[in-house]
Amino acid sequence: MPWRVLITAQAMSSAGHAATARLREAGMELIFPIRPGTPTPQELPGLLEGVDAVLASVEKYTEEVFSLPQSQSLKLISRWGVGYDSIDIPAATRSGVLVAYTPRLLDETVADYAFSLLCALARRVYVGHLEMTQGNWIPTWGHNIHEKTLGLIGCGRIGMAMARRGIGFGMRLIAYDPKPSPEAIRAGIEFVPLDQLLSESHFVSIHAALTPQTRGLVGADQLRRMKPNAYLINTSRGPLVDEVALGKALTEGVIAGAALDVFATEPLPKESPLRGLPNLLLTPHQASFTRETGAAVSEAAAQAIIDAFNGKRPKCLVDESVLNSPSIRTLLTLI
Repeated sequence: MPWRVLITAQAMSSAGHAATARLREAGMELIFPIRPGTPTPQELPGLLEGVDAVLASVEKYTEEVFSLPQSQSLKLISRWGVGYDSIDIPAATRSGVLVAYTPRLLDETVADYAFSLLCALARRVYVGHLEMTQGNWIPTWGHNIHEKTLGLIGCGRIGMAMARRGIGFGMRLIAYDPKPSPEAIRAGIEFVPLDQLLSESHFVSIHAALTPQTRGLVGADQLRRMKPNAYLINTSRGPLVDEVALGKALTEGVIAGAALDVFATEPLPKESPLRGLPNLLLTPHQASFTRETGAAVSEAAAQAIIDAFNGKRPKCLVDESVLNSPSIRTLLTLI
């Protein structure tokens, strides 16, 4: 019997045409929410009725969701992207629901974007553009990038990709990460405590995972440790930064500027005080949005669903212990 697959990842509508076609060719019945955007907690239960798999965005899958009568047919959540902090993984495992994700495909693309934000901040590209669109001719003074210090909060795959770009620009690289990788050490990256990184860096770029321990990692105290001519860049997860403290620091000139592609609440509310700050560059969570990467991620997310439907273990399961769970909701004969 074909699976019913709910597709909530909006990127599929732009970059996932081939992946969508493959799901249909595999016999899947595809369901799309009527309202565009990430489903709310109120909308999700109704969408899950009779669904076997979700090709998911960043909607919340909590223990309560897995316990709903409407979700009892759910066998697999395949995340479009690398982050899975929106899913309660232990609750999914207890419920016998597989959770797959798409790591490694986004690394270079996100690093490209993060470094482009760094360049735009340093050279005030966005300010020059705004002046020109308003009919002005006012060259703006920025800062050099070469020979400056780039501090990485988190030095996993994306952090390392960012480091390679910084090295190419002649920057000094330092990083804060509880588990330095051998690759990073071989690359000459100096690992330092967070306070030292903040005080020495001209640019601080966040590439950490969101966990209970890292939530609010950069707050008022941390911002005060940064140089007054320093810039903060976050393309990871919004809740890593205290947005209220950041807005205050930018308004008071504690740091020179910031660029955010991620936010605590997405979409960013229209009334957010972050909007309109002249030294804050905002973009709508698009660091991974290139046609090439979008197609690759869509294919990988779809393949996980096709594999599970065919009784094959999907690649890149978040918690492989679910395969041994007596509660597992789908029979995998090809482990």
